[in-house]
Amino acid sequence: MKKTIHKIFPVWDFDKEEKWLNDMSAKGLHLCSVGFLTYVFEEGTPGEYIHRLEMLDNMPGHAKSADYINFIEDTGAEQIGSIFRWVYFRKKADSGGFDLFSDIESRIKHLNRILWLAGILSAMNLINGINTLCLWLSSQRQTTFVIPIICLAVGLLIGYGFLHVFIKKRKLLKERLIRE
Repeated sequence: MKKTIHKIFPVWDFDKEEKWLNDMSAKGLHLCSVGFLTYVFEEGTPGEYIHRLEMLDNMPGHAKSADYINFIEDTGAEQIGSIFRWVYFRKKADSGGFDLFSDIESRIKHLNRILWLAGILSAMNLINGINTLCLWLSSQRQTTFVIPIICLAVGLLIGYGFLHVFIKKRKLLKERLIRE
């Protein structure tokens, strides 16, 4: 039997999303399909799978990404699906541990990919919001005030996510220094 759940996770909470997927697996619900804000689970043995997700450098159809996905699948994992550059994997728990990031450097590179995306999206929304606000102020308020406010709010929200990921990265950089 399949169960569909609609849930939202901000990009910067990818670790919470991964934990939630593994908690669902522990209850016997295993991710079998993923879409925008949509997770489809199939019932099975509790704890049968370990789920992982990663933001790739390129879209999953890109040659380098396809090579990487094939490499991960050669380890016994399977790709469940993808949303833009995010790829969802699962692997049988009884086949041993499953971690996509084997060292601090690979974790830092992953966070850098997220920071780059969040930084660009935040800046674009803030610039668009400021430009639209200036247009609204200069046009004797003939256009709507809602659009610049939405752009600014989205830009600030994504900026918060950028800061959240940046703090995670800083902790990893400190940990790397301690280990060296």
